[in-house]
Amino acid sequence: MRRRVYWLLPDLASARATMDDLLLAGVDVHQMHFMARDDCDMSGLHAASLLQTTDLVRSAEAGLVIGAALGGMLGVVLATLHPAADGAPQWSLVPMLVTVGALVDAWTASMIGISVPNKELERFAAPIAQGRILLMLDVPVWRVREIEARLQELHPEARRQQGEEGVPAFR
Repeated sequence: MRRRVYWLLPDLASARATMDDLLLAGVDVHQMHFMARDDCDMSGLHAASLLQTTDLVRSAEAGLVIGAALGGMLGVVLATLHPAADGAPQWSLVPMLVTVGALVDAWTASMIGISVPNKELERFAAPIAQGRILLMLDVPVWRVREIEARLQELHPEARRQQGEEGVPAFR
């Protein structure tokens, strides 16, 4: 299991040096996600993707659950209102409509979520607008203290930020 750790770095030089030090510590580059202003040259850094910067995943998860529930309710209604030729409800409609509802609503909700900023990152909007670089680092739980100590030692200019406690890094 991985934990997401947030660090605010003062500038690009610090971000690049931090990335190099993390690579030397054995952290995979794909577990580092840097986020900066749109006008910032992020070349050489592993920039955060839409999965990290938008509410795509949370929206898709919510759509999946809501769509499955609505599909199930619609399936029950249709199964009872339109029975088979022998008068028995068509219960086979329920799992089919649960699946269709889940998939359609997950897709629809993800299209909305891709345009909504990640709520966890809203608190970093002001520092990023001022030119700071946000590092989202996904590290195994057992290495969190080691990596934090290394960054504090090598990069005193960096500031660790509180993340969502107890929430693993899936994105």
